[in-house]
Amino acid sequence: MSIAASVALASLLAFALGYLVARRRPELPEGGWKDEATFMTLHIAALAAPSLRGGLTKESARKAVRHLRVLLGTHALAITSTDAALAWDGPCTDEVLDHARAALTSGRAEVFAGQPHGAVVVPLTVDDRVVGALAAYDEELSAALVRTVTEVARWVSGQLELAELDTSRRRALEAEMRALRAQISPHFVYNALTTIASFVRTDPGRARELLLDFADFSRYALRRAQDFTTLADELTCVDRYLLLERARFGDRLRFTVQVSPEVLPVPVPFLCLQPLVENAIKHGVRAAGGAGEVRVVVRDAGPEAHITVEDDGAGMDPEHARQVLDDGPCREGGGIGLANVDVRLRQIYGEDYGLAVETAPGAGTRVRLRVPKARPSSL
Repeated sequence: MSIAASVALASLLAFALGYLVARRRPELPEGGWKDEATFMTLHIAALAAPSLRGGLTKESARKAVRHLRVLLGTHALAITSTDAALAWDGPCTDEVLDHARAALTSGRAEVFAGQPHGAVVVPLTVDDRVVGALAAYDEELSAALVRTVTEVARWVSGQLELAELDTSRRRALEAEMRALRAQISPHFVYNALTTIASFVRTDPGRARELLLDFADFSRYALRRAQDFTTLADELTCVDRYLLLERARFGDRLRFTVQVSPEVLPVPVPFLCLQPLVENAIKHGVRAAGGAGEVRVVVRDAGPEAHITVEDDGAGMDPEHARQVLDDGPCREGGGIGLANVDVRLRQIYGEDYGLAVETAPGAGTRVRLRVPKARPSSL
């Protein structure tokens, strides 16, 4: 549900609730009940929304049903799934599941007369798929009550759709994380172990240090991670990676890392820097004849941390760099690391936070990214 649709729905709810407020409190002037209804609607909806954003479960229904009953002002309220009563507030009838099944079957609001309380039951849907029902019980079954219960059910359905979108988003990020790990593992592991093996006889002490560096890198890159880590941990991973690549290339690879200490605790997406450094070595240093320099600079920029990964390699045509990002993470070829990081940054922070690539043939490549110091509240 879009923001505009949510606002429109809130207005409809406020109007319907205003009718109930005016009926119960006729002493309020006209402008007064409208203002109070709007405030009450938004306040109570805000109390119920966090639970519903967890999806339709017994726990989320239990936390939300009391607020929804207050919103409707009915004698009782129940939330059901397609096969069970999940939660209720107030004395609900034993017929709640029979009432819910009728609404689930028809796919529309159903009204049931009864003594002393009748019922208005409305299906809850997610992507046009019926997932449950909202059943309100009251002494008086009026057209205004039917409209109000229907609008509340639409709002609840919207929150459940947002919950499903959040779940899909997390799954997409996890899938991209697995793709990143798959990208790192085959080539880098083989090259790192081959390099370490070359030192076993000639320099056992160096081989031992490199094995420890490789173990630290692998432990970090392959751990069961959440979406975020700290910039300090991410830079430690980059440092281990550069030490292993330096052992492979020798003096042909030079690198510098400059970091403002105040940004080290900043939360950043897991494995957002190492693919950029790997790209700089793979498409910058190696493409320039196997020699070159990689520079990583992290600066404090007020509410953001600004990060630059730069190489002095062969560079590329700017149009090709744009295509690397536009083709996305599934593109065949060498740009998957850049595209994957770009997509993840945009998904997490918004479209303004993708990678910026500056390059030209023979002029090296500079990749810039910005991350807010505050972790997004939606994650």
